[in-house]
Amino acid sequence: MPNPIPTPLQNWLDAFNALKQKLLESGFKITPSNAREALETLTRRYVTSAPEIPLVQDDMVPGNRYSVPVRIYHPQPEEALPLLLLAHGGGHMAGSLSLYDPIARRLAKAASHVVVSVDYRLAPECPYPLGVTDLGSVIKGIQPVLRNLGLRFEKRISLAGDSAGGALCATSSHRFQFEPGVSIHRQVLIYPSLDYTLSQPSAGEYAKGYLLDRDRIFWYFDNYFQGIENRKDASPLFMPCSNRLPETLVITAEYCPLRDEGKAYADRLRDAGIRAEYLQFDGMIHAFLNLEELVKEQCAEAYLKIGQFLNS
Repeated sequence: MPNPIPTPLQNWLDAFNALKQKLLESGFKITPSNAREALETLTRRYVTSAPEIPLVQDDMVPGNRYSVPVRIYHPQPEEALPLLLLAHGGGHMAGSLSLYDPIARRLAKAASHVVVSVDYRLAPECPYPLGVTDLGSVIKGIQPVLRNLGLRFEKRISLAGDSAGGALCATSSHRFQFEPGVSIHRQVLIYPSLDYTLSQPSAGEYAKGYLLDRDRIFWYFDNYFQGIENRKDASPLFMPCSNRLPETLVITAEYCPLRDEGKAYADRLRDAGIRAEYLQFDGMIHAFLNLEELVKEQCAEAYLKIGQFLNS
């Protein structure tokens, strides 16, 4: 039996769908610019507070012909804590360090990790695989940067990402599983995009009316891949698995078109002998962490579960 969507979220979703229909009838056309503005407006409206973190520092991580901007959050500067690299969501097109600042702060406090938020390059200006490349540069290059800043940290690296950021994390984990000298301890994938073919049942079941529409997802993918036809090979769900993949927590939302690919990915990891936890948030929609004021209890539980997993 489907679970009810909480009343504040359902009321917001009804208003959102009505406004969207009105815009479409008026001839509105989605562009990268207004997609970015939409995520910015939504997140700043509904993620309104964040914990104080005693040390927040911007820096750059050198990469191959591009230095990646990062923002570092150390919740206990006097202690050496594990590292958690954060890749924000936004369809590979939207999101930024500043927009995800409150979410990064919550993760740093909940997990007691040094969070490094990664400002990877975005499509369509910088298509696939540049975002993956940027996260890889930070995975390999963040520790010298932290040492140069005089920060205390443990060498253990975990990854976290929501939506497209979850895709980048999973892709990086698969990419580095066979590379000597690179070890990813754990990954947290929050309503992740793991199947660029959208072949799972929930992609059709929740194709419209739950914030993230199937047509919009394909539009994001078209801007991201730009001429690359074989999207299945780029999908973490279909990538080879070995026992060097990190232990994984997959969080999904009941009314999210990406739900089933998250479940299928967790199942694949388990079949490969990897510890994988799967947690579905009933009554939730995609991007509910960006709608915190409407679903505070569920967001608090999500951060709690993430912290418990990373420290278990």
